[in-house]
Amino acid sequence: MNIDLVDTHCHIQSAGLPTGERQTLEKWAKVPERTPELIIADAVAKNVRRMVVVGCDLADSEQAIATVQNHQETWASIGLHPHEAASSLENGHLDAFAALAGRPKVIAVGECGLDYFYEHSPRQAQITVLRFQMELALLHNLPMIFHVRGASSAEQRYNAMDDFWPIFDEYNSGSSKIRGVLHSFTDTRANLDRAIERGLYIGVNGIATFAKDPAQLDMYKNIPLSNLLLETDAPFLTPTPYRGTICEPYHISVIADFLGGLRQEPLPDLARATTENAEALFSLQ
Repeated sequence: MNIDLVDTHCHIQSAGLPTGERQTLEKWAKVPERTPELIIADAVAKNVRRMVVVGCDLADSEQAIATVQNHQETWASIGLHPHEAASSLENGHLDAFAALAGRPKVIAVGECGLDYFYEHSPRQAQITVLRFQMELALLHNLPMIFHVRGASSAEQRYNAMDDFWPIFDEYNSGSSKIRGVLHSFTDTRANLDRAIERGLYIGVNGIATFAKDPAQLDMYKNIPLSNLLLETDAPFLTPTPYRGTICEPYHISVIADFLGGLRQEPLPDLARATTENAEALFSLQ
């Protein structure tokens, strides 16, 4: 079957290397023989013909930019992850980070946002760095990749979204319009509806293949096809039936198959729509 798929979120820049964002580097260290060249070739062989390589801090973003320069199938997104918000402020990284936005093949800002589940950075630091990146994206007319995850206590599970929406709306008023995707979306139908109302795309990855909550599966069914994007978050979140191995961009084909069955959509239709969505959001050529 001749289909064209896009992985809109992967972290392959530190594969086969001794340096990179700590958690990502630890994952790739388990398969030291894997390099970006091999990863990209295997993805293309499985019809995943384009990939967005996503940065999480200043050095990681610089590494993402370097990785994509020699691979026509890849583009970079520069981001300061909410986990890295405090250190980015303390180390004075914002100016150097902002300078990356004009580099070749940089097509988005993120991943960035709010993470109240782990709260590795204080909430105010996360908000400050999120605002900084939203202003940077507007300045350069770039779309954004958002990471928004709720708090650990059940009664506060979605309060990261409660903080996110007012900030988003502040920067999405008048002539300023934020374009972007909610990465690794596992939230409620209510927050799905809020996202769709605001024109955001919804990134779905391997979590969908091992989700058990009927409400979550129902949410995946109800994402409008016009707002759906496919992603792996490689090397994390490996889909079923490959749990226990390192996730790679070629797993997009597994995620697409699963969603097609769950949503009762023919795979060519789902592939065509999600690829067109990726092209539209990220201006992929």
